Amino acid sequence: MTKKIVVTGLGATTPLGGTVSDSWKALLAGESGTSALEQEWVAQHDLPVTFAAQARVKADEVLDRVEFKRLDPSSQFALVAGREAWADAGSPEVAPERLAVDWSTGIGGVWTLLDAWDALREKGPRRVMPMTVPMLMPNAPGAAIGMDLHARAGIRTVVSACASSTEAIANAYDHLQAGLADVIIAGGSEAAIHPLPIAAFANMQALSKRNDSPATASRPYDVTRDGFVLGEGAGAVVLETEEHAKARGAKIYAELAGGAVTSDSYHITAPDPEGSGAARAMISTIEHAGATREDVVHINAHATSTPTGDIAEYKALLRVFGDHLPNIAVSATKGATGHLLGGAGAIEAVFTILALHNRTAPPTINLTEQDPEILLDVVTSSRALGDGTASSEKLLALSNSFGFGGHNAVIAFRNY
Repeated sequence: MTKKIVVTGLGATTPLGGTVSDSWKALLAGESGTSALEQEWVAQHDLPVTFAAQARVKADEVLDRVEFKRLDPSSQFALVAGREAWADAGSPEVAPERLAVDWSTGIGGVWTLLDAWDALREKGPRRVMPMTVPMLMPNAPGAAIGMDLHARAGIRTVVSACASSTEAIANAYDHLQAGLADVIIAGGSEAAIHPLPIAAFANMQALSKRNDSPATASRPYDVTRDGFVLGEGAGAVVLETEEHAKARGAKIYAELAGGAVTSDSYHITAPDPEGSGAARAMISTIEHAGATREDVVHINAHATSTPTGDIAEYKALLRVFGDHLPNIAVSATKGATGHLLGGAGAIEAVFTILALHNRTAPPTINLTEQDPEILLDVVTSSRALGDGTASSEKLLALSNSFGFGGHNAVIAFRNY
């Protein structure tokens, strides 16, 4: 029998704010989390891109000194978001053997890895920190959360580029359906605002180079979009069966109605231009949710602000929704947060949940002239969802994530 899976806790640290409430408030206000980088290494390496969407609240302002020193930034952000989500869920009393973590990252501990390489090259092997490997491992962020919460039903890590954290949440849905745990904390984190990824992404023409106007650089669907903005942070959700949540008297934000993962097998970086793999992921997710395409009222789109990516996603949406597409309110929140790579889907899941919970679609900023080839109803100022005729009105929303390697992951939420 299919169980109803619900969301009982939210956590986030983003370029818009250090908490879920601060991030959501800034998102609705149309703020941008992107700013010029002031670190010395920008000029030292003569980087072609001099801005990014840095976390609004630094992890050392939240974690204690020992925790901060022993964790890579990707794990620091994970622990901050994970703790907030856990507290928001009421710190459930659950046996450790029935608590699991489904986490993700796209790149992992890049700061630790490259700092260690610098130390080895410049100072010799004795100056490489003993904790280097445990800090750089891609599974370290999930492990940090799991050890903090004493999760012993499994700590799994997905690494599927920019689809990672959406895939992790889809996996958590499956693991709860399979009865592998009673409560799962799921999400993703990323901390790759480092000279090497910036240089690499810039050289492959993936990043916006709008150095003269960082706050308006990420502009999904705009005719002048020229690439994504690199962001950092983490998002987390606490998931459990409805039965378990009700038994402990938990507040419920939304239902996680389903999820699906597909692959393009087309190109290592470029999406399938016809969007067939992305379309299959959306169709499977809607079927998983026991819904029809007409039930979907809102989509938090992947929409990275790249010239080809935004078009490919639109074609996928058109394949799935056809003449219903104009009825769907589409938000592209990377305009405000930048692109958090493996952490993007988790933060966008949080925003999708809040959109349903508050019946409000968040705005897409920096869209001044919509690409005439992308015929979507893009939300540019906060908008009510549903017709408002009844509090019991069922609303379904999708959150899309697509990544290098041809990874496609989609999850669906229903208001509760």
